[in-house]
Amino acid sequence: MSDDRLRSRRPAVDAPSGDVASAPEAAPLPGEHRGGFQREFTQPTPLQFVPATERPAEPVVPEPRVEWAPPPEILPRSGAWALALAIVALVLSLFVGWAFPLGIAAAVMAVLALRRPWESRTVAVWALGLAALSILYSAGWLVWAAAQAELLG
Repeated sequence: MSDDRLRSRRPAVDAPSGDVASAPEAAPLPGEHRGGFQREFTQPTPLQFVPATERPAEPVVPEPRVEWAPPPEILPRSGAWALALAIVALVLSLFVGWAFPLGIAAAVMAVLALRRPWESRTVAVWALGLAALSILYSAGWLVWAAAQAELLG
């Protein structure tokens, strides 16, 4: 191809209009230094107002030293108790159906432990899971006993 054909294919670029700023006048790129700092970051700020110290300083009376501290507040703990009760309920529900009240009590205590921020969440979740499993096993025993006694339709 000849140079004349290449020049004819190039687009024509017009001069910028009056509302376009030239490159040195345009805002700097993001992250570029703008030269706005006059002092170091750790240099103290000069005071604009210096307070007057006309009145004499009062003598400082030392506070009495306290040798005791109040006992820490005892927060209720139910996560470990819920886990222990859920384990007992699960073991009993493997053999008898009447252990479901223990499972319900363990589930309630586990939910209370989950709502308290100072309780161990892992222990409370395990307690809730084992309590639900014990309720399920107890319900299975009760349904089986009802079927054996022909109480179910």
